[in-house]
Amino acid sequence: MHWPEELTETPDLHGAYPRLSRAQIERLGAGGARRPMSRDDVLFAEGALSDALFVVLDGRVAMVEEYGTADHVAAVHGPGRFLGEMNMLTGLVGHQTAVCAEPGEVLAVPVDELRRVIGRDSEVGDLILRAFVIRRSMLTGLGTGLRIVGSRFSADTRRLREFAVRNRLPHKWIDLEEDWEAECFLRAMGVAPEETPVVILRCETVLRNPSNAELAGAVSLPAPRTWETVCDLLIVGAGPAGLAAAVYGAADGLSTIVVDAAAIGGQARTSPRIESHLGFPYGISGEELADRAVTQATGLGVRFRLPAEAAALDGSCGDHVVTTRDGAMIHARALLVATGIRYHRLHLPDMERFERTSVYYAATMFEARECRRDPIVVVGGGDSAGQAALFLAAHAAWVRLLAREGDLRVNMSRYLAVEVERDPRIQVMLNTEVRELSGGERLESVVAEDNVTGERRTVEARALFVLIGAEPHTRWLSGEISLDRRGYVLTGARALRSQPAEGLSPGRPFPLETSRPGVFAAGDVRSGSVKRVVSAAGEGAMAARLVNEHLRSAT
Repeated sequence: MHWPEELTETPDLHGAYPRLSRAQIERLGAGGARRPMSRDDVLFAEGALSDALFVVLDGRVAMVEEYGTADHVAAVHGPGRFLGEMNMLTGLVGHQTAVCAEPGEVLAVPVDELRRVIGRDSEVGDLILRAFVIRRSMLTGLGTGLRIVGSRFSADTRRLREFAVRNRLPHKWIDLEEDWEAECFLRAMGVAPEETPVVILRCETVLRNPSNAELAGAVSLPAPRTWETVCDLLIVGAGPAGLAAAVYGAADGLSTIVVDAAAIGGQARTSPRIESHLGFPYGISGEELADRAVTQATGLGVRFRLPAEAAALDGSCGDHVVTTRDGAMIHARALLVATGIRYHRLHLPDMERFERTSVYYAATMFEARECRRDPIVVVGGGDSAGQAALFLAAHAAWVRLLAREGDLRVNMSRYLAVEVERDPRIQVMLNTEVRELSGGERLESVVAEDNVTGERRTVEARALFVLIGAEPHTRWLSGEISLDRRGYVLTGARALRSQPAEGLSPGRPFPLETSRPGVFAAGDVRSGSVKRVVSAAGEGAMAARLVNEHLRSAT
C-alpha cells in the first residue's frame, strides 16, 4: 500500500477515538503482550474475527476499507489510541483492516482478558465500551461493510435493510431505481430481476435475494444450529427481559442459550432514549443498552442464535423442547418466554401496499434515513409514539402526531407529553384518527378525521409511523401453557387458577412461572406486566433466580 509522506492522526469525534492514559494502558497491559510492528503489517483484517484489542504504543496504524483494492483510509491512530469496535466483543467479523502505517509497537490484549478488564475496571471499561458503540454507529452511518443492491419498491430489499439495521450491520444500500449503472452491472452479471436484491460482501461474495438466516451466516452472526442442542436455560426473546435473565442465569453457572426471531435488543433497541433506567441518570439509547448487555452476557458464556423464530414447544419427553421455524431443536431443563410484543396495524384500504415502502412500526436511524427531510405522520398517543415523534423531528421536514385521545397525558408519561407539546417541529393533532391513505408507488398524504366533530382534512405525508399498541408473540405456545384472553402468558397464582396442576410443592408455581413447571415468562409478553424497559429487565433478573430454585428442587 502506498503511504503519504505525512500521516495526520484522525481527531477524536465525540468520544469515538479517546486516548488512554499511561496508567490505563498499564492496567490493560497486565493481561496483554507487547508486539513490535513493521510498516504494512496487518493487525486484523476486514471480514475476519479479531482475537485481541490493540493499543498503539509507538508509531501509527491506519484503519483501511477494501484493503488491497480501493485502499480507502478511514482513520489514522497514534500512541495511546486503541483499535477495533463492538464486533470484538460480540464475535462478529470486522469491517475494516488495521494496517501499520509506520514502524512501532502495539499492546495486544486478548478478547477474554478485555472482557475481564471491562468487568472489573469501570473507568477503562466504560471508556472502551462507549468508544466501541460510537464507532459502530459511525460505521453504520457511513455505509461501510456489505452492499445491498435492490429496488426501493421491493419488500425483500426492505426486509434485508431492516435486518441489517436491527443487527447493527454496517452496510450501504444501492437503489436500483436511481443507480442506472448498478442495474446495468447486474444485467451483465446475469442477475435476473427475481434474484434481486443482491448482497455483496467484501467485493467477493454475492448473495442473490438471501434469507435473513443466509445473510446472518455470511456475516458470522450466531445463526441457529441445524442439530439438537441441550442447555440448562433456554431464553426465547432477546429484549431487556431475555438479556437480563441471560446475564444473571449465566452468572449463576447455568448453560444458557438465547434465541430471537429478529435481532438482539427487542423493541428497546428502537428507542432513541430510555429515561428511567437505573444507573443512567441522563438516559441511554436502546442500542447502547443492548450492546452493553450483549457484551456482559457473551463474557459469561451465553450463546446467542439468530434469526431463530420459535415455532413449537413440546414437554412430553421431560425436557422443554423448542423447535425453531427452520427445524432446529433445543432441549432445555428450564425455559423463559420473553418474546415481547408485535405492534398493531391500522386496518385501512391500501395499507398493505404502502407498508412495502412508506409505513413503519419503529423509529430508528434506519427509518429516519428513509424519510429524511420528508413530511411525517406519527399515529399513537403512548410513550413509544411520543419518543418517535421527538426523534424523527430532528430528521424530517416536519412531524404531525395524531392521537385519538383528547389529552396526551391519558396514555403518555407526563414529562414526555410536555417535551412533545413544547417542540416547535411537532404539531399535535388530538381527537384525530387516520381514515385513508393516498399516493402512487409511495405515500403522499393521509386523510385524518376529528373523532369529535367528524371533520376530515388531508395531511401531507411521505411516511406513516404506526405506534398504537401491540399483541404478544405467543401463537407458538397455544395449547401448551395458559394464556389470558388477549394471548399474554399467565404466571403465578393466575396460571394455577386457569389450569390447576397436581403434585406441586408449596409455593408453586413461582411468581413468574407458567402453568407448566419449569417454564417461566418475563417482560411485555407476561400478562399483567408493566410495559417498561426497566420493569422487563427486573423481571428477567428475577426469573433467572426462580429458574435456579426450580432446577435445585428438581434434582
